Amino acid sequence: MREYTEQELVRREKAEKLRLKNVDPFGSTLDITSDSKTIKDLYGNLSMEELESKEIDVVVAGRIMTKRGKGKAGFMNIQDKFGQIQIYVKLDNVGESAYEIFDDSDLGDIVGIKGKVFRTHMGELSVKAFDYIHLVKALRPLPDKFHGLVDVEERFRRRYVDLIVNDDARRIAFLRPKIIRSIQNYLDYIGYVEVETPILGTVLGGAAARPFNTHHNTLNIDMHLRIATELPLKRLLVGGMDAVYEIGRLFRNEGMDRNHNPEFTTIELYKAYSDLNGMKNVCEEIFRKVIFDTLGTYVINWKGYDLDFSKPFKSENMVDLIKRETGIDFNDNISLEKAVELAKEHNLELKPHYKVGHIIQAFFEEYVESKLIEPTFVCRHPIEVSPLAKKADDERFTERFELFICGNEYANAFTELNDPIDQRERFEGQLVERDLGNDEANEVDEDFLEALEYGMPPAGGMGIGIDRLVMMVTGSENIREVILFPLMKNKKEGENYEK
Repeated sequence: MREYTEQELVRREKAEKLRLKNVDPFGSTLDITSDSKTIKDLYGNLSMEELESKEIDVVVAGRIMTKRGKGKAGFMNIQDKFGQIQIYVKLDNVGESAYEIFDDSDLGDIVGIKGKVFRTHMGELSVKAFDYIHLVKALRPLPDKFHGLVDVEERFRRRYVDLIVNDDARRIAFLRPKIIRSIQNYLDYIGYVEVETPILGTVLGGAAARPFNTHHNTLNIDMHLRIATELPLKRLLVGGMDAVYEIGRLFRNEGMDRNHNPEFTTIELYKAYSDLNGMKNVCEEIFRKVIFDTLGTYVINWKGYDLDFSKPFKSENMVDLIKRETGIDFNDNISLEKAVELAKEHNLELKPHYKVGHIIQAFFEEYVESKLIEPTFVCRHPIEVSPLAKKADDERFTERFELFICGNEYANAFTELNDPIDQRERFEGQLVERDLGNDEANEVDEDFLEALEYGMPPAGGMGIGIDRLVMMVTGSENIREVILFPLMKNKKEGENYEK
């Protein structure tokens, strides 16, 4: 059993004192009628005299964040989900017993107040308490004089404390669901249907990533957590659900840094009879709507750059961007031997399974990616790195784009491959890559191939990283700021993986 600090011991003693007064230290229900935001919105413009004449009764609750005063009256600020409101507590108004409980309260305790809205002589909008109700005794003190946890790692481990003491953490936590709701409202409006697909599966597909593996005891089969939702959603197109989307968690057994968490959220959407251009339109509208709905403007500052999302996004071909930066023109039909030679000259890492397309991708990542600041659709990815996308007019490339903003990828879209014969060949090519050491290669999904043989309509599909979108909208530089409970290393290891 851990040893309690002196403050913790005092707080436990106070909890026992409450019990002796027949007050439950951990409270009961309270019918709340208002909150800090509503009070400020409705009554913030009223004068002292107007508030006195209206006699506005409210019932509020929150956590004590500051407390001051001596003798027979005192002030405290309580915090609810919207912010703080000042409370005036006077012995003559609440009675001796309740005032003793107030006087003995600690920062962090949760209390309820029944009272009237008024303005102090200093002009601050407040609530005058006529009934002080103890709700919950906090047995641990708040950290660092309410300015936050000193250790950044501890902020993410103890998110519940971070939300109490960090205004920005609360802002992000409440803004994230608004961003998701904005996307849902838009897609619902244009005729998409939100669906759910399995998280557990037996075949890897839909992305190039290492999975988290598990075992189902009853069926005695190995399974994995999904790395993508693509293949189940495209099965629904086969079944006649012509416009679907899913917002959900994906799991990839890979590294962690400022932009990556092994458990993360995406939206994937698919539209029958659409294509890559259709996905460009939907992508632009999603970003515009989210930014305007949440921030009230189309212009944001992200990573030091002012970005105007009211403008059409740029669109560039991957090989043209590479040529602009390196002078190498992969539009020419360069042999694998020549591509390897160029890669070595530019000190690019080569892996055994690499073909020309992999090398093109490596050049893009090394020389182009970080320089894409304005929202830019990077199009025509090599076929070797796009096993689920339809071939372009030049069969070395595909009808695919990735959206880049300030050097990071935010969306990935295809004109979907719906030819089951071509798809089988692509899957089998992935198996060859796996044998050569690419442990992120897809497997052959026989059920998906069977579905394609029944006929999947021509379609466009797209995935957007929700966490990165939230980072951009909220101005957060670390993905762990926008995930309420990010994966953390074991505390005893103590190693920081910031990059």
